[in-house]
Order: sequence, then C-alpha cells, then structure tokens
Amino acid sequence: MNVLVVGAGGREHALAWKIKQSPNCNDLYVAPGNAGTAAIANNLEIGVNDFEELGEAVLNKGIDLVIVGPEEPLVKGIRNYFNAHNQLNNVLLVGPDEVGAQLEGSKDFSKDFMVRNKIPTAGSLAVTADNLSEGLQFLKKLEAPYVLKADGLAAGKGVIITSDIQEAEDSLKKMLDGQFGAASQKVLIEEYLHGIELSVFVLTDGESYMTLPEAKDYKRIGEGDTGPNTGGMGAVSPVSFADAAFMKKVEDKVIKPTVEGLKAEEIHYIGFLFIGLMNVNGEPFVIEYNVRMGDPETEVVLPRIESDLLSHLTAAAKGELGKEQLEIKTETATTVVAVAEGYPGSYKKGRLMSGLDHNFEGIVFHAGTSASNDQTVTNGGRVIASTGLGSDIQSALDQSYENLKLIHWEGMNFRKDIGQDLLSL
Repeated sequence: MNVLVVGAGGREHALAWKIKQSPNCNDLYVAPGNAGTAAIANNLEIGVNDFEELGEAVLNKGIDLVIVGPEEPLVKGIRNYFNAHNQLNNVLLVGPDEVGAQLEGSKDFSKDFMVRNKIPTAGSLAVTADNLSEGLQFLKKLEAPYVLKADGLAAGKGVIITSDIQEAEDSLKKMLDGQFGAASQKVLIEEYLHGIELSVFVLTDGESYMTLPEAKDYKRIGEGDTGPNTGGMGAVSPVSFADAAFMKKVEDKVIKPTVEGLKAEEIHYIGFLFIGLMNVNGEPFVIEYNVRMGDPETEVVLPRIESDLLSHLTAAAKGELGKEQLEIKTETATTVVAVAEGYPGSYKKGRLMSGLDHNFEGIVFHAGTSASNDQTVTNGGRVIASTGLGSDIQSALDQSYENLKLIHWEGMNFRKDIGQDLLSL
C-alpha cells in the first residue's frame, strides 16, 4: 500500500523508518519531511495544515493510508476535512477528529473529561481574564510548587512551574495577557503532583486498543533537569519503575476508562493516545493527554516494536485492531536529542552539519534538518535524536552518545545525563 506520513520532525522520521520495514509498504511519502526522511521516502513540500494540498497529493499519488504525526492539524480538523470530501472520505487515516483532538487542544476540555470519567488527576481550576481574582485565590490555597498550563497548543512550552507564590501570580497575569498568544487566553492552575513521570502510549480504533511500550522523557534544557522546558531532550524505554503491577493499574484506572469514556461520549477516536502520567507512591495520575505520539519518545518506542507497525496502523484505521498482536523487544532504547545553540530560545537555522554519513550503531533520527545543495543543514531547535539499543540502559546510552561524537555543527548542544536517574532505581 502507499502511505503518507504528515509531519517534519523526529517523530515522523521514526514513523517512516518503521513503516518502511513492512512488506506491505510500497510507496512512502512524508509531508513536508526533513533530510532524514528524504533518504528513505519521498518528501512532499506541503505544510501540515494545508489540507487541500495534502488531499490532492493523496488522490494524485494513490495513497491508501495517512498517518498524522503532529497535533496541530488534528486540532484544526484534518480528519473532518477528509470525512467531508467525497473523494477522500474512504481514505484510511490515523488520527482523531476535531472533537477528539480537544483532549490535547484544550487543557480545560481534557480535565473535564477526566473528571467526568473518574480518571485520577490533579485538582485544578480554569482561569480567564474574567475570573482572575478567583484564580489568584485558588493559588493561595495550594501548596508550592504551583503549576500553570496554557489551555491551548503552545508547542510544548506553555507550562510554568514555580515554588514562588508571587512569581506564580505574576505568571498567571502574563499568560492571560498573551504570553503564549491565543493558547493562554485560558490558563489551567493545577495542584502539583509529587512523584516520577512517565509516558504511556496507546493505539486505538475506538473499540479495541493496543498499549505500546512506555517511555520516560527529559524536558528541561539543562542537566539535572534545570533550565526552561523544551519539547524534549531525550527519552528512555522501558521505564524501570513501571512494573507489571503499576501498568495493570494504568490499564484499569486510566486506559480502559479513557477508551470507554470516549465511546460513551460518542467521540469516535481512531489514532494514538499519549498519556502523560505521574507515579505517585505507586498510583497513576494523569497529567495530560496528547492525541499523537510523543517526540522524542517515538524514537525509543518504535525501535522496541518487533511486529509490523503498518499492519497495526492499517487495522486501527479500519476498525480491526482487535485482530492484531503486538510484539515488543526486550531491548532497552535510549535517545539523546542534540539541539541548536540558544534553544529553546532564539536560535539560528542553516548551520552546516557533518558526520551524518557514518555507519551508525542504533539509529540517528532527523528532527530539524533540511537538504541544501546536497548538504544537510539545521532547520529547527531540536535537530537530531540519537537512538541506541542495548541489553540495559547504560549500553543503550553508550551507543547514543558514541553516535553524537561523530556528528557536528556549530553550536551543537545536548544533555550528558539522560537516563542517569533511572540507573539508580
């Protein structure tokens, strides 16, 4: 079958890399893709939110299956566009509709869904300019640290955590005053959950579901989890503290009620569910939902899947996921993200990259790269994700870091402590 992956990052390179391995994959396209996807697929110069152009490409290229990588086109209704188009409504597509995508598109919608369906989560209050005084009073009742989340999409940067009440109050006002644009016209204040974080990934066809390997990511730019939040500086899978007993609680208290809640509320959900969890004294609490695979977690989750991902995705899109059998490797996977100088603040693009032609152990996934005059240059904040595989965390990390020694561009930066916290558990 002919397949289109929508997106341009490391997640999409990993999806294309895994799909390419399927004997059922004929022509593979990525829109718009990057320098890494160009080496294994056909890049199409189409933006992720250009539904009309994407639809024309699907028809012109004879594409059978579309996998939507990033959240923005899902929140903006790419499935709704395909469903309403008389030539595209029979094309298989992995990704929820506009209503289902609100699980990520609106923190307030998501929190209300959890409360209605009795899914364990932190207490919260949604605040706008109209009830700012109520929000300030709510902050005073909480114990530090204080958590503020922009309601809408903010490219992974709309969360502020501080232990200073004055800073929390000032941050709330700044957010409502447009710090994150339209995304923070509404802000969710949450109780802080004390525990250790992990991500659980589910593929569902709206009836059945498949739980993919879990992962732990590292969001802050600096070692020791210091500095501002980024989209993600690295990830590890499996997660040592997510044992069978804990994952059984996750399934019973989170995954099943989520899938059943979507059905009960007549939200026809086909696609990935990325559940951000906190392990609080052995109990799972949901921090957030995302409606797509995580990045850089995809770069450790997919290399651990032994079975045919394209078969699973096709079955999900057809409503036949219950027939599929997921096979997972016992190996550990780690990924370390190398970023541009200045990220997550302002950074320069177009820096010439070298060393990408080495015969790497593991896989080097491209995130923010592009091809220019037969050379590869940086084209984003997070530039590459170096994934290693091994019998344990340390051997996988050794591979990840050895790969990074071979790659260079001016201003290249990465954390040296990915996974170190898990080594002591």
